[in-house]
Amino acid sequence: MRHDPIPIAGMILARPAVAPTGADLLAERLATAGATHAFGIPGGEVLALVDALERAGIRFELAKHENAAGFMAEGLWHATGSLPVLVATLGPGVANAVNVVANAQQDRVPLVLITGCVDQAVAESFTHQVFDHQAVLRPLVKASFRVAPGTEALVVEKAVAVARQGRPGPVHIDLPISVAEAPAKRRPPVSLPVVQPAVPADLSQAAVMIATARRPLVIAGLDLVNQQGGAALDRFLTRTGAPLLTTYKAKGLVPESDPRVIGAVGLSPKADAIVRPLIDDADLIILAGYDPIEMRQGWRHPWPADKRVIDIVAEPIRHGMHDASLLLAGDVEAILTRLSDIQTTEGTWPDGEPAAIRERFRAAFAAPAAWGPHAVFETLWEVAPAGTVATADSGVHRILLSQMWNCDGPRRLLQSTGLCTMGCALPLATGAALGSRRPTLCFVGDAGLEMVLGELATLRDLALPVVIVVLVDKSLGLIAFKQKQMGLKRAGVDFGATDFAEVARAMGGHGATIGDRDTLRREAQAAFRRDGFSLLACRIDAAGYEGAF
Repeated sequence: MRHDPIPIAGMILARPAVAPTGADLLAERLATAGATHAFGIPGGEVLALVDALERAGIRFELAKHENAAGFMAEGLWHATGSLPVLVATLGPGVANAVNVVANAQQDRVPLVLITGCVDQAVAESFTHQVFDHQAVLRPLVKASFRVAPGTEALVVEKAVAVARQGRPGPVHIDLPISVAEAPAKRRPPVSLPVVQPAVPADLSQAAVMIATARRPLVIAGLDLVNQQGGAALDRFLTRTGAPLLTTYKAKGLVPESDPRVIGAVGLSPKADAIVRPLIDDADLIILAGYDPIEMRQGWRHPWPADKRVIDIVAEPIRHGMHDASLLLAGDVEAILTRLSDIQTTEGTWPDGEPAAIRERFRAAFAAPAAWGPHAVFETLWEVAPAGTVATADSGVHRILLSQMWNCDGPRRLLQSTGLCTMGCALPLATGAALGSRRPTLCFVGDAGLEMVLGELATLRDLALPVVIVVLVDKSLGLIAFKQKQMGLKRAGVDFGATDFAEVARAMGGHGATIGDRDTLRREAQAAFRRDGFSLLACRIDAAGYEGAF
């Protein structure tokens, strides 16, 4: 047996080498798979895992709630590509994580959730905080695993492969206490076959459809973002002469200042109405990684069944949202690259319709001179440095922001799209700033911020440069609009005012209350130079959203 020397009072004594635990093997494999941080709240059932993560070089970051911790992991993944890891203790820890796991499923995030659990023999007679984690999580994850002795590395290998394969999504690992804490034997590295995204062998039908199109239109989405297909999309647009619409998650795949980019659709009825003629007049629609889970109900059956449509996806989903003439599944980026080599017809869109619609699109969301949400977004866009990553919470502000905020690259406006859950923007910004160490901008409504106020303390402790812009209107604006549209009495949407600037100062940041453009500009410029977090509480009238989107 190998022994390590221990110096004591000038002497060197021998100490038996410490055998790795099951938690060590799991943590080491996570590090090999690309995890740099894990987020969560420790409990007794995961203490061995937290200790092992730190020894493996994976920093454990303490959050105030498991839901926020999961969004921090996602934000870091967007910023660095690091494997997103969430750790939750048994019972309430797992229950608190359900929302962010559902978000990872619908927003295509390869989140690895590791939960501590009691051993099965104990669970048969001990019921305190005990429920079936796997039964709760299975509908929300791509796979759920329970670690047994000797399977620690194998389970991680399988979980990571499943999380990343095809459309990314969450996986769950249940780790019994005895497995985590018991000595374990290192085995030869596990290496599962990597399933590479495919390119269909026969693209001839697609080639003919593209070559004969005079009015092609591309709608790009999340699959292409996850496959880093911006350059391939740019080349395809150049070769085909097609204009581009994106989902709001795919904003910036081609910089939105590019004249070929019409804008983002699927969230604003006003925007969708402006681009409707383009969809109707197109003689070929190419869906480039388009994932309809992002889209509002108005995008159910958006074109007739006989419209020529090529649907290029990471993997097929029987969603029923739209018809397609041809489905190509696999490596979206590689398929687009292959299709870019096709000789296309000259002079697409000869009447210049896309340029006219692009002009109308931008004019429709131009900011009026008066103070309000438009002025907040326009001022912050002018002040924010190039390449700034922004996050948006769910709520009425997000719809307008997604139309006004021009992205100069992918993953520059992070938001919950498929699930549209509130309380995501602040932890997403925290994770993104942790990864980039650059100022990150967070847009959130007052109700959304009140859901996660405790995470201001997380920002303080991590000393991250996040600029939080709170739209303060003392209401659930989007729900109030829906009540009005339905002719219902206004109820359950109004609440009192919180002094957010004072709260920020009390929790170690800078706070300011703002009611005009000049003050916002001055405070924002200072905030982007500040090392810690800043909270800019912008008081607005909710009526400023009426007719805006």
